[in-house]
Amino acid sequence: MSIEFNGKTIETDKNGYLANAEDWSKELAEHIAKEDGLTLTQKHWDLIEYLREEFFNNNQNQPNTRNICKAMSEKWGTNVAQKDVYDLFPKDPSKQGGRIAGLPESRRKGGY
Repeated sequence: MSIEFNGKTIETDKNGYLANAEDWSKELAEHIAKEDGLTLTQKHWDLIEYLREEFFNNNQNQPNTRNICKAMSEKWGTNVAQKDVYDLFPKDPSKQGGRIAGLPESRRKGGY
């Protein structure tokens, strides 16, 4: 599969995850999110940046939903429930968020 973006063809796997993480940009993330029917807000970007930081700076860690909730609770200074992050990324914050963040598909199951 591939994504047509800014006159270029960006290669993806069969589930829409980027084949080459270096193809990722904030503009491409906006494009992928728009195709998913999402408009990225600052909270979306906070979660995307967290996922990218964990992956690239923490031994390719791909946090589950529970860890995402904990991290966003600290970031936003409020208790973040699973529903809150699913409101941002309805198809699973770690999977849909990770795809928009340009990360490889997580092989982990479930949110907890």
